[in-house]
Amino acid sequence: LDPCVLASVRDGVRTITMNRGDRFNGLSTAMIAALDAALDEAAADRDTRVVVLAGAGKAFCAGHDLKEMRAHIDPAWQQALFDACGRMMLKLTQIPQPVIARVHGAAAAAGCQLVSMCDLAVAVEGAKFGLSGINAGIFCSTPAVGVARNMSRTRAMALLVTGKLIDAATAADWGLVNRAVPAERLDEAVVELASAIAAKSPAAVALGKRAFYRQLECG
Repeated sequence: LDPCVLASVRDGVRTITMNRGDRFNGLSTAMIAALDAALDEAAADRDTRVVVLAGAGKAFCAGHDLKEMRAHIDPAWQQALFDACGRMMLKLTQIPQPVIARVHGAAAAAGCQLVSMCDLAVAVEGAKFGLSGINAGIFCSTPAVGVARNMSRTRAMALLVTGKLIDAATAADWGLVNRAVPAERLDEAVVELASAIAAKSPAAVALGKRAFYRQLECG
């Protein structure tokens, strides 16, 4: 079985790729654990100045692995899953390096949360974003927190209660992503942003990132 996550480093940029494209990179227990470990590895690597989070296959991340969740209906198991996922999401803001989401396909429910918890995001124009849990009778309570910090309350609530998807241009306009670019320019745009960050003082960037999130928590 292929690993859940692949990692490579080039010119100070570490790319972490969710590698379950056949499952739309669903956040299973194994995927969450693999991402958590990959972020720890990135944080400990002095040569890594920027992290890019990407997804293999047709989608960035379609949210939690519903097949796995349906197979484990015990509330304690599901609470442990959400707790582990929450810790991994927070780690995106806690590691010293800025994290850029490279988004294509769909970023839905917890996948949309994953984008919102990254420091920056670049999306292909055809990407779709949404808090679609309500379509299956589940309110995206946890994803709502990260997403609502990136856009206005009313826009976040609209996504939560309608389950509708928005395109990348709208996501950029609403503040969920930094840029929406044509598919053929996605990698170029990500490299351009990552290279600009990698050229700066890593100590200053790390200190600034930590201060940035501390002051947000005080708001």
